[in-house]
Amino acid sequence: MRKFLFYKTFHSRWLILVIDQAIVFLSMLSSVLLVQELGAAKRPVDDILLCLFAYHAVAAPLFIVMRMHTGMIRHSNLTDVFKVFRTVLLASLVYFVAGWLVLVPRLDLDWRWFYALSVLNLFVSATLLMVLRMAVKLLFCTLSDVRDEKKEAILIYGTDRDAVLIKHGLELGPQPGVHIVGFIDDKPARARMHIEQKNVYCRNEIPGLHARYHISKLIVSASCKDPEARKVVAETCLEAGITVTSVPAPADWLDGALRLADLPPMKIEDLLQREPITFDQRQLFLELTGKRVLVTGAAGSIGSEIVRQVLQCEPALLILCDQAETPLHNMQLEIESAFPDSNCIFFMANIQDEKRMNGLFAGSRPEIVFHAAALKHVPMMENNPQEAVMTNVWGTKNLADLSVSFNVEKFVMISTDKAVNPTNVMGASKRIAEMYIQSLQGGSSHFGSNTLFITTRFGNVLGSNGSVVPRFKSQIEAGGPVTITHPEIRRYFMTIPEAVQLVLEAAAMGRGGEIYIFDMGEPIRILDLALNMIKLSGRVPYQDVDIVYTGLRPGEKLYEELLNQQENTLPTHHHKILISDIVPLHFEQVSRDVKELLCINLKQNAMETVRKMKKIIPEYRSNNSVFNTLDAVLQS
Repeated sequence: MRKFLFYKTFHSRWLILVIDQAIVFLSMLSSVLLVQELGAAKRPVDDILLCLFAYHAVAAPLFIVMRMHTGMIRHSNLTDVFKVFRTVLLASLVYFVAGWLVLVPRLDLDWRWFYALSVLNLFVSATLLMVLRMAVKLLFCTLSDVRDEKKEAILIYGTDRDAVLIKHGLELGPQPGVHIVGFIDDKPARARMHIEQKNVYCRNEIPGLHARYHISKLIVSASCKDPEARKVVAETCLEAGITVTSVPAPADWLDGALRLADLPPMKIEDLLQREPITFDQRQLFLELTGKRVLVTGAAGSIGSEIVRQVLQCEPALLILCDQAETPLHNMQLEIESAFPDSNCIFFMANIQDEKRMNGLFAGSRPEIVFHAAALKHVPMMENNPQEAVMTNVWGTKNLADLSVSFNVEKFVMISTDKAVNPTNVMGASKRIAEMYIQSLQGGSSHFGSNTLFITTRFGNVLGSNGSVVPRFKSQIEAGGPVTITHPEIRRYFMTIPEAVQLVLEAAAMGRGGEIYIFDMGEPIRILDLALNMIKLSGRVPYQDVDIVYTGLRPGEKLYEELLNQQENTLPTHHHKILISDIVPLHFEQVSRDVKELLCINLKQNAMETVRKMKKIIPEYRSNNSVFNTLDAVLQS
């Protein structure tokens, strides 16, 4: 029986047709006997046999035409039930009309007897055919649920149509021995409900289900959009040792097989997603549509995403500026494919090159500037402070001054949380760039410019170039060890879409001089991030993949901050976005300090460069760095 139900070689469509016709024969025979027993006029056996064969002569061709025999009985559903009733009804109508015209007059049948036979047979045959299909399906589901140690126990997160389609895809897929234990839903009211003979459970029942069924995987439906709910259920599974996988939307796999082995593990980014930032799309379109927009660092992680989002707003001209040849070329190929009608300039240059940048501004006359170009790696900049100053300070000053000269409408600078109470050269260089931008907002009017200068400040961006996540992934794939500088080091994290949303929101609502800060919740311990990434990969921490501590790197601190002691926050229309209430800076003083720093930097003396940076930023205290000695000297 199990072979008959489970293997395609036994599923001959002609066998199904024969079984259906046998049921039709039994139905007609039982209907005749029932009509005879109810007291109607008795008919001779020859008449009864003629009525039986006449019905088969009508039903068999109609069953073939209506393709009653082509469905898989074990997967019958409500649509198949309607198909059965529709086919039987059509066969009964044809039989009744033909019989009324031929059988009744030729056999001298009582029309009431023939009418009763036709109606009774309609309901009996339809009922028996439906019962057959539902019985086979129920038997198949029952046998599917038989405990088998070779089966892989699966839970599906979600109870909507997509979740049911995942169940169908796995059951029809090529992988052997998949046991769908049930569905997980966030609403307790749905617990103990059933979907296609499978129980619906609450997420707090996952540990118990794992203990009972040895759940190996939880599959998250693509339709589950609530990031907090996804995070909670994923963390529950990881704690229990259950692998969490995601599945694309059904449209991406319905035409092919859904292979369990091909389902990717949930990304660590999914565990860190928050409520999406909703901002005024209309205002953003008004800001960007028909404008000439410049994006520096356009081939980088943040810059490239800004480019994609800006292109959707249909700017008159988009200038992509980057010094990296291959990434910029890749962006050109991507844009030519995805946005063939866009008007773009791919400008390869270093933002330190004043003449080159002046030519860009003079030739393209940008109206809005998104400044994403920067040197950002803390250890590298600690060893090369001169380059940090040249790119992050001089490059920013160069672009900002040109924006004033060419009367750019808005200049949006992308900063970092490392600029707050900096402990390293990279953070200090970004803070000095912030200070120059802020002071220029107050001083630009002296130059006859109405340029609005806006700063966005956020933490580490997952998936960006140089992010800890790609490094952890490669270490895990190599079998470990995963290297962490300190067990208690914590960082704020956000995804690339979140970061870009903040930048675009700043462009849309900024009125000049603000520092926009994204409320990223609590900082995440890097050790927890590593543990979750190892678990998401299906491995066991400290068994399959080890974790080792390498010590804090030069300039690195345990905790990052979003505000310094002199800053407070002001609310905005979105509860996740804050504005730093900054202390006003005088342009003349900041400009003088920056010029002195740049002059000192030309001497290529790292100690003297950092000494001046510390004088500009009194709160700059080096950590685990060769520049620690300067702090004691400056404080004395």
